[in-house]
Amino acid sequence: MAERAKVVVVGGGPGGYEAALVAAQLGADVTVVDADGLGGAAVLTDVVPSKTLIATAEVMTLVGESAELGVRFPGSAGGERDAHGAVAVDLGVVNRRVKALAQAQSDDIHRRLESEGVRIVRGRGRLDGPHRVVVDGVDGTPGTTAFDAEAVLVAVGAHPRELPDARPDGERILTWKQLYDLDHLPERLVVVGSGVTGAEFASAYDALGADVVLVSSRDRVLPGEDPDAAEVIEAVFRRRGMEVLSRSRAQAVKRTGDGVVVTLADGRTVEGSHCLVAVGSIPNTGGMGLGGAGVTLSDSGHVQVDRVSRTTSRGVYAAGDCTGVLALASVAAMQGRIAMWHSLGDAVAPLDLRTVSANVFTAPEIATVGWNAAQIEAGEVRARTVKLPLATNARAKMQGIHDGFVKLFCGARSQEILGGVVVAPRASELIFPVTLAVEHRLTVDDVAQAFTVYPSLSGSIAEAARRLHASD
Repeated sequence: MAERAKVVVVGGGPGGYEAALVAAQLGADVTVVDADGLGGAAVLTDVVPSKTLIATAEVMTLVGESAELGVRFPGSAGGERDAHGAVAVDLGVVNRRVKALAQAQSDDIHRRLESEGVRIVRGRGRLDGPHRVVVDGVDGTPGTTAFDAEAVLVAVGAHPRELPDARPDGERILTWKQLYDLDHLPERLVVVGSGVTGAEFASAYDALGADVVLVSSRDRVLPGEDPDAAEVIEAVFRRRGMEVLSRSRAQAVKRTGDGVVVTLADGRTVEGSHCLVAVGSIPNTGGMGLGGAGVTLSDSGHVQVDRVSRTTSRGVYAAGDCTGVLALASVAAMQGRIAMWHSLGDAVAPLDLRTVSANVFTAPEIATVGWNAAQIEAGEVRARTVKLPLATNARAKMQGIHDGFVKLFCGARSQEILGGVVVAPRASELIFPVTLAVEHRLTVDDVAQAFTVYPSLSGSIAEAARRLHASD
């Protein structure tokens, strides 16, 4: 019997555990080295916890905007914002649920890996050359062990970036990993950073009932998103009472007893009870011996990989946030799978970021896939665009949805759907038909001629496609 190929995966996040499952399926001897808990940050401190918190915020948003649907609460006078005073959130209960669900998901991953015959080693892994992983014990786990492997996957993730003069204390100055230890809703939360993480938490805590100030160093919130979509979200934030400080760079955050003071670069100050610092992340690649193993890192510390997850060292692959390719759990998982398919000789297609759908979990959500408006305006591709406001959709009217739109891009000559943007409640679900269209190179007529339910929000996708039909 041929000897089984040995694979060692360093890191148990989506890139790591999905790679381990593929390698086990292909008959390899698989070891996963993990220091922080299976599922990684995505499951334990980032994606799963934040979206669980946002699930509660979604309910509060629905309640808060239910007056026009005829919903009244006991003792209310029938005003538009009665619900905000009639319903409250117990943040301690919410956060206990958040952490319990995250741990349950991590436990499920652990059981799945064990059931597939994957060896799980608790410890911190580092490379001793390209084909050897040394594991140092953590949390009192004694000793050091080593594993030889034909293929090594580095999937160690990233951690929150800190500002030099805004050191988190876990009580008043917080990273997104520390928010779930709060027992009470912040009276006034200052969010520094208006990227995806900052915008999502600002939206959520505003819905939960906190007074929120969003500090943005850019001209608008969500500078990396579709400009029309970001404009909608910022308008909604302001309408709901959030204070948005544009072109305002945070210089320092200091604790003042029971509160914080955020000092801006122009000398202004913003006071609050708590501050969330959401200014990006740093890859966890330090001290791993990657350079000695022949693995090239970028200036930012990210592992450089190609489209099949190979590093510059033969037999060493990398996946996830430590590569800086695209910080999404779905991309990390695909990078990990591709690495194993490639290293173990299975059929593989290189990673294609053009077909990746992404979502910003604000209220409303922003979902995107394919080519975007900036690329089209820059002339990278010739395309036609249509934007259809949801306010004209019958189902949206019934549900009291006033904000949002469907935007589609199609090839100027091919008529193929090249990309799209959906801004709506649960846009993360509505983007799927557009993703299918992009993935399978469907034309606007393919989409336009498919039946949709009436009334439905998805009907606006077919309607947008019909408006892109060209007689020539």
